[in-house]
This record gives sequence, structure tokens and C-alpha cells, in this order.
Amino acid sequence: MLTALAAAPLWFHGPGVGFPFFFLIPVLWLIVLVVALVLVRRGVRRRWAIYGGPAFGPHRSPEATLSERFANGEIDEVEYRSRLEVLRANRPTRP
Repeated sequence: MLTALAAAPLWFHGPGVGFPFFFLIPVLWLIVLVVALVLVRRGVRRRWAIYGGPAFGPHRSPEATLSERFANGEIDEVEYRSRLEVLRANRPTRP
């Protein structure tokens, strides 16, 4: 009988040495997931900070493009101001 109890699986005897650690496994995976998400968000923010973020994408405003052209010397001040007036006059109103 003693050998039968010794050969029985651990769960048969009730909670053993591994019992408290069973609940730590999901917590460990949750911590790993949160750390991965934080690192991904940090990488995206750094990439936006380095490459200019959405300002260089399709959502760039016409005024920002005009300002950049003026700063680069592609247009002079008279042309910049006249085009800026046109842009601001034709700006769609928000409801």
C-alpha cells in the first residue's frame, strides 16, 4: 500500500509544493504582456519623435507645408504671405 501511495500522481495527494506557484503563472504572463506593450508603445513614440511623426504623413496641414517651403527658401516672403492668406480664407469651417 505504501508503494501505491508513493507512485500516485502528486495531485492525488492534494495541494503540494507547487500549489502556491500555480496562481503565479497567469500573473507572470500578464506581466510579460504588459511589459511588451509598454516597450512597443515606447518604440512607436521614439520613432515619431525621430522621424517627425504624423506631420510627415498624409495628415500634414497645408500651412505646415507652406511654412517649410518658406523656411527652406523655396518661396519668398511676399509669396508666402499671399498663399497663407488664400489658405486661411478658404479654410473649411468646423461645425
